[in-house]
Amino acid sequence: MNGPPVSPSFCAPPVTLPRPRPADRRPLPQRAGLGLKPEHFAHVHEHRPDVGFFEVHAENFLVAGGPMHHHLTRIRESHALSIHGVGMSIGGVDALDTVHLEAVAGLVQRYQPAVFSEHLAWSSHGGVFFNDLLPLPYNLPTLQRVCEHVDLVQNRLGRTLLLENPSTYVEFISSTWSEGDFLREVIHRTGCGLLLDVNNVHVSSTNHGRDPERSLRELPCHAAGEIHLAGFAQDVDAAGDRLLIDTHGAPVAAAVWALYETALAITGPLPTLIERDNDLPAFEVLQQEARLAEQHLSAIACSASQAGPDLRAKTRCATEQVACP
Repeated sequence: MNGPPVSPSFCAPPVTLPRPRPADRRPLPQRAGLGLKPEHFAHVHEHRPDVGFFEVHAENFLVAGGPMHHHLTRIRESHALSIHGVGMSIGGVDALDTVHLEAVAGLVQRYQPAVFSEHLAWSSHGGVFFNDLLPLPYNLPTLQRVCEHVDLVQNRLGRTLLLENPSTYVEFISSTWSEGDFLREVIHRTGCGLLLDVNNVHVSSTNHGRDPERSLRELPCHAAGEIHLAGFAQDVDAAGDRLLIDTHGAPVAAAVWALYETALAITGPLPTLIERDNDLPAFEVLQQEARLAEQHLSAIACSASQAGPDLRAKTRCATEQVACP
């Protein structure tokens, strides 16, 4: 997912709140959810739509009060919630911004989302903040830095972070690992989980001339706790080759739905978000995409229930790349 990070210098200090009860954290159901946008607040309040969960970008709520918190507080009462960060810059060479981290920690404490996620990317350097989520070289120095940052975030939040595989448009000659091996090692060292963005797998694989299904199977899908689906735009690069851009401004493409079906066959049913950040349609249009995702979730749940424990165990072993009993 690519989205505009917000400079921590514009974030108000978090509100001091009493420690929440564990029961306040409602888990995400194995259903489809939608990104919650201000354009749809009134519709959600009036109709209380049958949506599995809502997800918001943390950086839109890093203030003490105001209408955004008013609406989210009301909606949080009736729906499970996921919070998705876009400005932590976990892959950056600079130290994590403690003001930003404290603001996010206050937000997480305030709403007790079922899931908090961030990106395997960077968005700031030397005090400059970029309006994008930028790729990393996959090598040992980057690994050590990313693991240190993930540990800091998890320790401060007191919970497991889901780390999202990014959409990328360039690769580094200094990389010594594949994206899948790099993420697998980060997860092994830190205990974090994976936010599996299926659209990003398709976008990155297409841009780098790789097979999307093979790229998907190389990811540590056994650690996935949530799935993202989104739309992309198509262009051509300077060499005239096809270039996909992760815009979140279109419906989920047929190729991504097909890859999602493969992903579910590997992971089993997982909470799945339909992301749409640009060219927002009516809420009912997004809800229809969520229903389509739930059809896939229901189908894989039925297949798993009919497969029996032996087949499910073998599938898990193949996914985690460990020896089967």
